[in-house]
Amino acid sequence: MHSSGKPHDEAPWSVGFCDCFSDMKTCCMACLCPCIAFGRISEILDKGSTSCGASGARYILIMCITGFPGLYSCFYRSKLRKQYRLKGGCCGDCMRHLYCELCALTQEYRELQNRGLDMSIGWHANVEKNQGLAMAPVVEKGMSK
Repeated sequence: MHSSGKPHDEAPWSVGFCDCFSDMKTCCMACLCPCIAFGRISEILDKGSTSCGASGARYILIMCITGFPGLYSCFYRSKLRKQYRLKGGCCGDCMRHLYCELCALTQEYRELQNRGLDMSIGWHANVEKNQGLAMAPVVEKGMSK
């Protein structure tokens, strides 16, 4: 552990935060249908326990009620960071989603793609395609007996 309390083994993101326009297909989807981009991200990060449709509907509902869907989606950025030990922090996750939802969703979507996931087919089809995905989750050190 570093003196700041963060582990040394945090990896950089595979794409930059402002690299939205280098993948126009994903950028357009995040801009025109952010509920689909978010739904796909959350289905993968929840390992199939939440469907793309259910997460996308929640995203739309929060967007309609608050006007800030980033209030919900920022928690999935934190989840992505923790699962893949990516650089960043909770405050930065929230700020990115609140001030540039398009860039945040695009970066997260592309990060998962760059890790070999086919975002369009969902978690279960990715597991069938790549059996290594179905491995048991890493258990974090915590309290013991």
